[in-house]
Amino acid sequence: MKIVEPKYEILTDISEGGIKELQQIERVARVCYKSEDKITPDGESAKKLVGFLVKQGHEAMLEHSQLSVLFTCDRAIANELVRHRIASFAQESTRYCNYSTEKFGGELSFIRPYYIPCEPTEKAIKAASSSEDFIKLETDYQIHNAWYWSCDDAEKRYKILITNGLRPEQARCVLPLCLKTEIVVTANYREWRNIFKLRTPAAAHPQMRELMCPLLHELQKKIPVVFDDIQTLWPADDQTRKGSMVK
Repeated sequence: MKIVEPKYEILTDISEGGIKELQQIERVARVCYKSEDKITPDGESAKKLVGFLVKQGHEAMLEHSQLSVLFTCDRAIANELVRHRIASFAQESTRYCNYSTEKFGGELSFIRPYYIPCEPTEKAIKAASSSEDFIKLETDYQIHNAWYWSCDDAEKRYKILITNGLRPEQARCVLPLCLKTEIVVTANYREWRNIFKLRTPAAAHPQMRELMCPLLHELQKKIPVVFDDIQTLWPADDQTRKGSMVK
């Protein structure tokens, strides 16, 4: 049994400063106004025009550029991602992946939700000085163990079913929602804006924010103006795995 961290990887190559991506949008958009003569090779005209389009809500032009991102998350979050209809998806299949084989190291991988504490360390136990500290450590221990051993049991039951002749698509019925999965999401910039508006506010699911907020911040650095107006609060010290959510 393996515990892995949620993460994302941008699969689409993004040009230096995101200029080529903006120029693609500009080239298409200027057909509407027949203002191709205003295109400048340095990309400044593209920044200005795309910024104008976003401000005016003329986001249809953003559909002419797209982005693919690979997310490593649990099945519950993947189930939320595929609800975005104007996107394309490719997901690790529990129907065809046999996790009992050597290809997967003979083990299943699970995502530890941020709200499940790690098993208390020896250092934490030694640092405890009050009854409240010890109560919290005991509570953390109980929560961690309940989650960990339920995953461990699911893995054992899955392997028993496989050993007794069930196919992966049948044995998967005993697997929990925290099973690790990989899913590629491909969408145009307009839909990514919609995804970020829905998935990064404080009211969004914390595990979704755990992926989407850092992704949004990275894209704001790599691609000018397209996502700049989408604001979200997120821990500056990246206390993600401790469940520190800024509201």
